[in-house]
Amino acid sequence: MAVLAYPGMSVFETGIVTEVFGLPRPELGVDWYDLRVCAERPGAVPLVGGATLHTPYGLDVLAGAGTVIVPGVPDVTADPSPELVAALRRAHRRGARVVSICSGAFALAGAGLLDGRRATTHWRYADLLARRYPAVEVHPDVLYLDEGDLLTSAGSAAGLDLCVHLVRLDHGAAIANAVARRLVILPHRDGGQAQFIEAPVPPDPGDDRIAGSLTWALAHLSEPLTVARLAGQAHMSTRTYLRHFGRATGTSPIRWLIDQRVRASLALLETTDAPVEEIAAAVGFDSPVTYRHHFGRAMLTSPSAYRRAFRAVAAPLSDNGGSVQAEA
Repeated sequence: MAVLAYPGMSVFETGIVTEVFGLPRPELGVDWYDLRVCAERPGAVPLVGGATLHTPYGLDVLAGAGTVIVPGVPDVTADPSPELVAALRRAHRRGARVVSICSGAFALAGAGLLDGRRATTHWRYADLLARRYPAVEVHPDVLYLDEGDLLTSAGSAAGLDLCVHLVRLDHGAAIANAVARRLVILPHRDGGQAQFIEAPVPPDPGDDRIAGSLTWALAHLSEPLTVARLAGQAHMSTRTYLRHFGRATGTSPIRWLIDQRVRASLALLETTDAPVEEIAAAVGFDSPVTYRHHFGRAMLTSPSAYRRAFRAVAAPLSDNGGSVQAEA
């Protein structure tokens, strides 16, 4: 795995990637990623704030990685260098998974990788991306998009969601959730969730009650859960709860519950041989038909196909087996 460092970048941009993939995690009991921080020209890379990152790795290492991550570009109005374009194209032709965070989508688009494909970027850059690269199908309102070999995400925090999504793809729900807990972030935010909420949530006690009701709901997913019951846990009227819930999460309680139940079922599909009917009941769906319907909408596959695909990925990934190999 390789992440691109470039002059003028924020430490946080590359820090997202190094935090998720670069730290050794022996406690998880799986082969972890071998992450290399690369630059167009090996050596010193000036960062925001006057710091300097030093790396011995260049575009040859980037192009040879199994997963290539571009966390941003120095100028969204400029074309990526011919050298970077060549490296990204070479990686993609080899079958590498190419990933962008925030403005990094401009590098992928500049290399022609996103032509005819869905992609996203930070909402403030979405119109510019669409204008500069009309062959790209830009979706401005989502956190991230997974096109298989090409994955793009919105602003920095959405990059964390996409990185955890990659861990989930590679190692399953249980490992991804463990990483999320260590990062103190939600185990999963669906890629189709809105990038931001128009009306910010006021810092009032109601928000704490919403959070408490969500925690309670996660511990009772197998039970019948209604909006009235959730509102009761928050000590609010149903109408007040719906208003606060929408502001706090950007979705409705029912949509949130469906998403959480689908996500809770992933670990059961991955780690047990329980029939789909039992799994549907265990996570709170009233019937296997309802479960399959919502699973298909969320995961773009069936529960049985997901189980088969997950268990088929048994060989160690080429990106595993080490830690960050750059110094700052």
